[in-house]
Amino acid sequence: MPTIVLRILKVVVFLISLVPFAGMVWSFQTGNLGADPVQRLTHWTGDWTIYMLLASLVITPLRRLSPRIAWLIRFRRMLGLFAFFYATLHLLTYVLLFSGFDLPGAMDAVQHGQFHVLREDWAAVWPTMMEDVAKRRFIQVGLLSYVILLALAVTSPTWVLRKMGGKPWQTLHRTVYAAAVLGVIHYWWLVKKGVLAPGKVTAVLALLLLARAVYWFMKRKPAPVRPVKAAA
Repeated sequence: MPTIVLRILKVVVFLISLVPFAGMVWSFQTGNLGADPVQRLTHWTGDWTIYMLLASLVITPLRRLSPRIAWLIRFRRMLGLFAFFYATLHLLTYVLLFSGFDLPGAMDAVQHGQFHVLREDWAAVWPTMMEDVAKRRFIQVGLLSYVILLALAVTSPTWVLRKMGGKPWQTLHRTVYAAAVLGVIHYWWLVKKGVLAPGKVTAVLALLLLARAVYWFMKRKPAPVRPVKAAA
């Protein structure tokens, strides 16, 4: 595919990936987040984290179907970074909204240069947050998934790949599957019993893991040895 076409496609994919964020900001500013805005924001950011993560994971099995679509690999890093972006927003909804942090007061303090207020507010909510992490399993697996995504985002630049070396870098970035699994578990443990909303993303992830396992098995399977014909 021509380079100019790839560049245009990257811009298009980038803008499309920003649409959920733009919609979220618009809904927030216009007050169209429903009766429980914090809950809506939490689910919105969490859903798009998983969607972007699955979109990045689906590229590898797709490009293996034909050499003609090998160019899809150029979009994997971008989608992975967007997954990290939405995961960060998801985490911030908890830190700044669910935890009891006085966000309006903090913003007012920043405008007036009273940065000590931020430190005091943070010190006030930190113990509660640590208690939540210790008590709630869905927060624990969610944080673990985020830490993996953070490590992948930090090591995503090409110069980091060169510094780390190909094999260590590849080993680290295969943990994206663990991040996806933990993210889906976080989703199941977050929703109430009987709610099947995580079922669709779970099915997609299961298919992707199955495709990965089949490819690994086929790659390890030794090629059949052809008998050598005796010279006449």
